[in-house]
Amino acid sequence: MLEAMRRGAQTWVAKILFGLLVASFAIWGVADVFTGWGRGSVASIGGTDISADEFQREFNKELEAVSRDAKQKLTAEQGKAIGLDRRVLSQLLGGAAVEKHAQELGLGLSDATLIDALQNDPNLKGADGKFSKDAFFARVRQLGLTERGFLHLFRKDELRTQVLGALVKGLSVPKAMLELTHAYAEEKRAVEWVAIDAAKAVTVAEPDEAKLKERYEANKSRYMTPEYRKFQVLTLSADDLKKQMTVTDAEVAKSYEETKDSYDTAEQRRVQQIAFKDKAAAEAALKALRDGSKSFGDVAKETGAKDTDADLGLITKKGLIDPKIADAAFALEKDKFSDVVEGRFATVVLRVTQIEAGVKRTLEKVKDEVRDKLALKKAKDELQKKHDEVDDLRSGGKTLKEIADTLKLPFQEVAAADRKGNGPDGKPVLTTTDYVKIIADVFAPDASTLDQSVELPSGAFAWLGLLGTDAPKQKPFDEVKADVKDDYMGSERMRLVTELANKLVDRVNGGEAMSAIEAAAGGKVEKSEAFTRTTLPQGLSEEAVAQAFVLADGRAGTAESADHTSRIVFKVAGVTPAPTPAKEQLDKISKELEADLTNQVLNEYAETLKSRMKASVNEVELRRALGTSEQ
Repeated sequence: MLEAMRRGAQTWVAKILFGLLVASFAIWGVADVFTGWGRGSVASIGGTDISADEFQREFNKELEAVSRDAKQKLTAEQGKAIGLDRRVLSQLLGGAAVEKHAQELGLGLSDATLIDALQNDPNLKGADGKFSKDAFFARVRQLGLTERGFLHLFRKDELRTQVLGALVKGLSVPKAMLELTHAYAEEKRAVEWVAIDAAKAVTVAEPDEAKLKERYEANKSRYMTPEYRKFQVLTLSADDLKKQMTVTDAEVAKSYEETKDSYDTAEQRRVQQIAFKDKAAAEAALKALRDGSKSFGDVAKETGAKDTDADLGLITKKGLIDPKIADAAFALEKDKFSDVVEGRFATVVLRVTQIEAGVKRTLEKVKDEVRDKLALKKAKDELQKKHDEVDDLRSGGKTLKEIADTLKLPFQEVAAADRKGNGPDGKPVLTTTDYVKIIADVFAPDASTLDQSVELPSGAFAWLGLLGTDAPKQKPFDEVKADVKDDYMGSERMRLVTELANKLVDRVNGGEAMSAIEAAAGGKVEKSEAFTRTTLPQGLSEEAVAQAFVLADGRAGTAESADHTSRIVFKVAGVTPAPTPAKEQLDKISKELEADLTNQVLNEYAETLKSRMKASVNEVELRRALGTSEQ
């Protein structure tokens, strides 16, 4: 059975199957979070444990891949910050679920099939395109596995791929559906339309007190105070800690000597160059330049160079890639021509038209800047240690205020804040750039049990304490009367505009020209270019585009205006059927629809596994495997 499944798994879609399945598992969540497991397992699904070693190996592999893409080495903390730990965990849970299902079905992978898969794996091939033992063992070493361990994992991966491949093998889209999809997507329509100018077209009568109170009573939930929460926040950041760091004069002097070039402003020159095909041509041009028979611009044009080619701009010596050209350019006097320079990539003549002298900054001038950088570095090194001190003091029963006083850390007690982070006066209660995360945690459903630190986007930490909640209260009518009136006027204006729009639609559908309703609408008729269902012409809303493809040619309708403040009246003024599709277009549609169909099948498969298998995560062991703080 698996032989047939393997053939199905080798289609193009097999390459993305597991990724799609993982996407389904990623929104799963977990049924339970345990803190009392023994060491070794970070998660479990359907009775199958995910070991810490397995998680660490996959996490490190993904972290290295992301680091390569980012072109910088990322730490485990940074990987966690971008959700890499959860992605890897979802991948492992999804894979384990598929393996469990395969076991239930009595499926396995023969040694012959395993060997075939190994020989065809592109990661295990040499320069000649064939299976290479050297490549095989290099891969084993790279993953930090034994040969037996690698084969065990490879067998599991191959089994998963083949099970998923079997699910979608043979999926295809009928040609009739492809043609209908093309016709639907490529049909075009044009409309004539006019926007109703509410200020000209309708008049809203001034409401009396009774109408305003009636609206207030019918919409009381709109006129409530927000929920306010009282809380304490203790923050810990490197910027805060650096004030406590001691940096000696000797450390400042040493750091300055090691990095003093970074405090200097390098000399910059505006360099112009002309490249020649050979030295003889360059020598002839240089002679003409120096005797004045030709200008620099004339010679540049003769070589076919554009202004942007000749002018390298204001640049430092390090900014010039070719050392010979750099040396020559920075030895030139202003407005003089260089001798012919035979550079690494071209033979050139140079001219310098502007010189900005470099600036050397002495230790005396930058000592405060150096001291600040050193203090910040020390603070970053101390950050985790201080974090653990805070947690230890909390475990010992100290309040956030007492901890702040002991460790000299910023502390704030906020009397009242709404979900936007504003107080009753409408002003922000926190000045930190991390206030969004802090407020979100304060208003989280489980905020009353806050007992762990919160890692903030800036890299800082916060400890929160919820002191009380002030539920929303009804605002009295007199306090919100002006708001009620504004709401009434806006609602009534839109009601009248909608009523007018419907009447104008009836007039057009009754045979009147669009131009005949301009006066009543208070605007001028415009005509759109032909558009498809997925384009949005200027002046039209998505609702208008959708309706235009429902109405028959020549029929009128109404829709919300593009700026959402009024309504438009429009008439379908032309229908252009989709042209006959080319084979390439049908092939493209086929791939897209097959991918959608594949996704649906895998989502249904994942839902079935979810309903049968219970997933659990050991958060303590997961943090231990990541080597991150317990927060």
